[in-house]
Amino acid sequence: MTRLVFGILLACVVIASVALGPNPFAILLVLVSMLAAREWHRLVRSVEMPDVPFHQNPFHLQTLATTITVGLGAAAMLNYLPWLALAFLLLGTLGGFVLARMRGDNALLQAVGVLYIGVPALSLLALHLYPVDHAPHPQLVVGFFLLVWATDTGALIFGKLIGGKKLAPSISPGKTIAGTLGGSLCAAIVYGLYIGFYGFSMLPAMLFAFVFSAVAHGGDLLESFVKRRFGRKDSGSLIPGHGGVLDRVDSTFAAAPVMALLVFVAGLNPLFGGYR
Repeated sequence: MTRLVFGILLACVVIASVALGPNPFAILLVLVSMLAAREWHRLVRSVEMPDVPFHQNPFHLQTLATTITVGLGAAAMLNYLPWLALAFLLLGTLGGFVLARMRGDNALLQAVGVLYIGVPALSLLALHLYPVDHAPHPQLVVGFFLLVWATDTGALIFGKLIGGKKLAPSISPGKTIAGTLGGSLCAAIVYGLYIGFYGFSMLPAMLFAFVFSAVAHGGDLLESFVKRRFGRKDSGSLIPGHGGVLDRVDSTFAAAPVMALLVFVAGLNPLFGGYR
């Protein structure tokens, strides 16, 4: 029940921010990035690092660097300067590497965290700002979130109800093949209904969602691999019933850049019919 209540509450916050426009959505993305960065840099921190005062702690400094990078990138993108946003992201990655290297603190993984968090955040904002006709269209972003959430929820429900053979027991002991297929099926149904609500083409949308859900599953497995590598079950405990922020957004972080590539590079219209 706790997981359900907080899941619905978080979904409402996200959809409301999307509906209110790019600026509120950008603020939410920066806030989520800050919390996710806090968990990531703590998760991959070297065990040899000594305890130091707050202002000298590389964990806090890396979090600050990542959040500033995402914030500057979002500000540039809101002013229609996507290349400047990319430059901020690359500079933040380099800065994160240098900062961690100076302290002997898993420099590569600390730097990768800037990309792991920054690329999805800026991809989501870009999808809100620049879909096809360069006008904000919350329909696309809301549909994206529904697809990812349906994948995660379906995987959990079908995995619990059916169980069966594990998908990748060495990485994520709780993830089953039945849950994975169930999650993809739920994604297809939910996304198809969403597209059908607008009178667009349901069948291609359902096929797309079923295939695209594999990316969301991959994001879940990726974070599970990192947590297992560092001996952690959850990335944090901020969200009751869900664990940490990274535990909640791992699928989204993997799926957002892929969706952005499909829209901006491949020219895909994920709404399969237009924009209204």
